[in-house]
Amino acid sequence: MIEDFDPLAPQREAALFYGLFLRGHSAETLRRDIELPRKLVDKLLKRHRNELSVQEKLKTVYQYRQQVLAIFDELVTREKVKERVH
Repeated sequence: MIEDFDPLAPQREAALFYGLFLRGHSAETLRRDIELPRKLVDKLLKRHRNELSVQEKLKTVYQYRQQVLAIFDELVTREKVKERVH
């Protein structure tokens, strides 16, 4: 799994969502599409409490989605600041 890791993947995925935002999609709707709710992750972790490899994958996916969301939010914030300046 680690050997397949692309360090630029979160930026690319965030850019894809940002492109949708620039085309008029709601930032809130896109955030919901990106985000993996913590309650869902906790429920899945509990369901797979005896499967450590599944738990590790869930944690990795959750962290990845949080990273994509943070990058997306930063891009949206920059765009809004840019709009106010012009």
